[in-house]
Amino acid sequence: MGDILTSEFNLNEFLAKAHKAGASDVHFREGKAPSLRIDGRIIRTASAPLSEEDFENILTTIAKKDVLENIRKSNNIDFTYEVKNLCRYRVNYCKDLGLPKLTMRVIPYNIPTLEELQLPSYLAELTKFNNGIVLVTGPTGSGKSTTLAAMLDLINKEQQKHIISIEDPVEFLYTDRKSLITQRGLGIDTETFASGIKYALRQDPDVILVGEIRDRETLEAAIEASETGHLVLSTMHTNSCIQTINRILGFFEDKSSALIVQRVINTLRATISQKLMPRKGGGLAAAVEIMTVTPAISDYLLKGNFEDVYLLMQKSKFPNLTTMNSSLYTLLKHGIIEQEIALEYSDNKNELEQMIRGIYHGAKNMTGGDII
Repeated sequence: MGDILTSEFNLNEFLAKAHKAGASDVHFREGKAPSLRIDGRIIRTASAPLSEEDFENILTTIAKKDVLENIRKSNNIDFTYEVKNLCRYRVNYCKDLGLPKLTMRVIPYNIPTLEELQLPSYLAELTKFNNGIVLVTGPTGSGKSTTLAAMLDLINKEQQKHIISIEDPVEFLYTDRKSLITQRGLGIDTETFASGIKYALRQDPDVILVGEIRDRETLEAAIEASETGHLVLSTMHTNSCIQTINRILGFFEDKSSALIVQRVINTLRATISQKLMPRKGGGLAAAVEIMTVTPAISDYLLKGNFEDVYLLMQKSKFPNLTTMNSSLYTLLKHGIIEQEIALEYSDNKNELEQMIRGIYHGAKNMTGGDII
């Protein structure tokens, strides 16, 4: 990364070179050289360590006056920054051993399609629900926001809807096509996700995008919105579809109540769990687990039979039910990822090894023919 080196640190020049190098994230920390994430791996640049003056110049470049005032008072804050004709960034400011640090995530101007992301075409079917909750889950950096953006823009292109997004901060910027889109940022346009959903219901919405379901209050607001005839799209930081259900029910201390469990299951339309991993030849590939709440899945969930849910997903021949291992196996079978990568990202390595060895004679492409 020697081409990133500059004699005098210039933020926008650095970001332009990082963008050209294919960085998805940029890390700045006072006293350290900047680092980049490229194809899922952290790369240290050859730049000199950032001085206190360098970091202060970066802050005054990227932060507006009100944001800068909040930074002076806070140890954690999220905001956005834009380099014209390059891209936008989601920025997080925090402290690292008392020293300031910035993490900048690339948000491209152009919203990619599901096809361009090489995601299962079945995800397009989930945009056709008129109500209910669809969740995209996965660890940080797994592409949840990008997948949701592709799904939302598909609605925008194909349906005459009013879409309201509530984000922290606003990331992708949409252009009205067939739909009308209202974008609201936390701390600027609304106080919390929960209050944003509450007031969105008075703004004639059809679809509500909630940046993240973090707590019971937001979940209850999302359930209420879906019960009153709205489609709610959101994210959660969970690693599998079953774990997502456990997390949702865990928000309710009285989860033994049949009514609460039934409300959750009745409003949930699908959960999508995804992981990004290195692709052969460079770039990233997405493995995607899909659990659509069919009548059979709903029945198992209401009874708490989560093992039976997984078995049903495992045996399914249809794209609406796909396990993570099946998706990994498909990527491996099509030569998109290496075997060691598939095993590294699997949460059930023994099962995947058996699939690879052909012990599961029924191992198949569970994505309906798509290369994820």
